[in-house]
Amino acid sequence: MIAILDYGIGNVSSISNMLKKIGRDNKITSDTEVINSASKLILPGVGNFEYCMRQLQQAPFYELLHHKVQVEKIPILGVCVGCQMLMESSEEGNVDGLGWIKGKVIKFNSNKMPQGYKIPHMNWTEVEPCPETLLYNNIEEPRFYFVHSYHVVCDDTSVITATADYGYSFPASIASENIMGVQFHPEKSHKFGMQLYENFCAA
Repeated sequence: MIAILDYGIGNVSSISNMLKKIGRDNKITSDTEVINSASKLILPGVGNFEYCMRQLQQAPFYELLHHKVQVEKIPILGVCVGCQMLMESSEEGNVDGLGWIKGKVIKFNSNKMPQGYKIPHMNWTEVEPCPETLLYNNIEEPRFYFVHSYHVVCDDTSVITATADYGYSFPASIASENIMGVQFHPEKSHKFGMQLYENFCAA
């Protein structure tokens, strides 16, 4: 069973419905017993980084989450702001991230963009996966739906599993061992998102 972490944030119903479409048992939950028995975790996130982190820190499963991910090495997928929360910090607020992946979150640099590019980046965008990246198995010409004004910057670029371009190249997804994150919204990305969730579930 896949636990979709419920801390009052994110498109949890959309994620749950897409997992149901691909025949994967899942539950939207904040229950520590359910989370403790889950085979995989999904951390959604929408909106402001600081607000999301403060909500997560107040969740009843917060300490358990660290144990499951860092000690038991259970696979987790962060989605959109959930991906950003895997990092150490963000320019969007004064609260620390989870710190599971070294690096930070920055706002898109308009000075590096051609004229006419608007922030937020809100569109379907092609993604360029790195070779042998599990999440993108069986996805031809992958493209996903993005809605964001900030993106991650990783201390170690080897954790970047795919890039996208919006005025300049930025990380579209990251991974370190059992910890994975995608900046885009698979649950809004039709067949591409369905296959990506299938790949995560099969990992």
